[in-house]
Amino acid sequence: MAAARAMVSASNTITTSILSRGPFRSHTALNICLKRAPSLKRRLFTCSAIYRPQVQIKEEGKPETLDYRVFFVDSSGKKVSPWHDIPLHLGDGVFNFIVEIPKESSAKMEVATDEQHTPIKQDTRKGKLRYYPYNIHWNYGLLPQTWEDPSFANSEVEGALGDNDPVDVVEIGERRGKIGEVLKVKPVAALAMIDEGELDWKIVAISLDDPRASLVNDVEDVEKHFPGTLTAIRDWFRDYKIPDGKPANKFGLGNKPANKDYALKVITETNESWAKLVKRSIPSCDLSLV
Repeated sequence: MAAARAMVSASNTITTSILSRGPFRSHTALNICLKRAPSLKRRLFTCSAIYRPQVQIKEEGKPETLDYRVFFVDSSGKKVSPWHDIPLHLGDGVFNFIVEIPKESSAKMEVATDEQHTPIKQDTRKGKLRYYPYNIHWNYGLLPQTWEDPSFANSEVEGALGDNDPVDVVEIGERRGKIGEVLKVKPVAALAMIDEGELDWKIVAISLDDPRASLVNDVEDVEKHFPGTLTAIRDWFRDYKIPDGKPANKFGLGNKPANKDYALKVITETNESWAKLVKRSIPSCDLSLV
C-alpha cells in the first residue's frame, strides 16, 4: 500500500508540473513523462489522459466573409493548431472533439488544413462561401490528431482511399455547441461514408455533458435513447449534395453503422496515420503541419 501511495503521489507531482506548462504537442508531453517517471506503469499513469490544453478562441474578420478565421491561442496568446496541438485522447475511451459547425446551422465551416495554425474558416467554391442546402441537426466537427490517409486503400470499405482530412464527428447531444468549442465525447458508432470514391468516416459520439450520456455506450443504445438518429444521420449525409446536382453519397459496411469497438479502431488507425504525417514519414503535400 505504501508503494502504491508513493506511485500515485509521484504521478500527481508530475501531473501538476506538466499542467503548469503551456500547450504543447502530446507526443512531447509523453516524452517528458517517460523521462521523469520511467518506473511508472502505463496502466497507472498515461500522460494522454491527464493533459488538458488551456486554449481560447480568437476571431479574425467578420463571420460569413472570406476573411473570417477562428484561431486557437494558448495562455500566452500564441496561436496553436486545433488539428495538431490539441490532444486526441483523454483516457477511458473519452476524446477531445472540436466543433466546427454548430447544430441547426448551415454555414460549411471547417479546419483549414492548408493554412498555418489550421484555423477554422468557412469553406469556399469558386470564390464563394459554401452553405449546406439545409441545416445540419447535430454538432459537427473533427477529432484532433487524426488523418484519413489518401494513399491508404481500406479493404473493408470497397478499397476506398482516405479523404485527406481529420476524422469527422457527429455529436448527438441536445446542447448546441459553438464554433471552436472543445467538448469531451465518447464514440458510440461509425458510418463509412464514401464521397466521390473517397472514404470519409463519420464517428457518431455523445458529449459527456449530455444528460443521457451515461445511458449511451454503444450503437444499440443510440437506437434506444435517440431512436431514428442513426438513420437520420446516414440519410442527411447521403443526400446533402443532391440539391447541387451531384449524386448521392454511398456508405460501406453494408450501409449500416458499425459499433463502438469499430469506431475506436477507426480512431486508432487514423491517429497512427496522423503521427506518420507529422513525423514526415508520409508526404504532407499542401497540408500545414504547424
